[in-house]
Amino acid sequence: MGCGRVGSTLARNLEDRGHSISVVDSNPDAFRRLGPNFSGTKVTGYGFDQSVLETAGIKEAGAFAAVSSGDNSNIISARVARETFGIDNVVARIYDPGRAEVYQRLGIPTVATVRWTADQILRRLLPEGSEPEWRDPSGAIRISDLDAPGAWVGHGVAELERTGARVAFLTRLGEGMMAGPKLVLQDGDRLHLVMAEADADMVNAAVAAGPEEG
Repeated sequence: MGCGRVGSTLARNLEDRGHSISVVDSNPDAFRRLGPNFSGTKVTGYGFDQSVLETAGIKEAGAFAAVSSGDNSNIISARVARETFGIDNVVARIYDPGRAEVYQRLGIPTVATVRWTADQILRRLLPEGSEPEWRDPSGAIRISDLDAPGAWVGHGVAELERTGARVAFLTRLGEGMMAGPKLVLQDGDRLHLVMAEADADMVNAAVAAGPEEG
């Protein structure tokens, strides 16, 4: 639901991956964003209207995304899709981060647009590692990404994990890699470290300090 810039981009990307897509929007002119090659279904109406959703094929749907510009419309539509039509895989776009946290706890996955944008900008403005790449909804766990410090080059992942971090994966020469305990770090590796939020300052300091002698 929603054929703005996000919805139209999402619909085209899903169709490119071989999925059958229905797009609902109250403004028929919005469907122009889909382009002439879009072969999915276009339904004019409101995404929280059950008859509109049925016309779009909600009873056969495997997933539902509510990505209009209105928080209320997105939440109501997501709840109708889940509670009325039994769609388990539902995602709602929410601008208000406070609301996003509430609905996340109620079991409706949300993308908090304002918070996500602010977090991405903060990660680029502030010193590396001070803002996480990802934080779980409870705020207890984070993933921090940083370039492997020079002191760790030539050392193994198992040694680095003694700092209290866990290497979820690393990026080497543009390719993602699983990080087994015997993997040796190389210059230019990008690390993606899982750690407890409460320990983040201590762990980041230990990683920055390098391996302990002996």
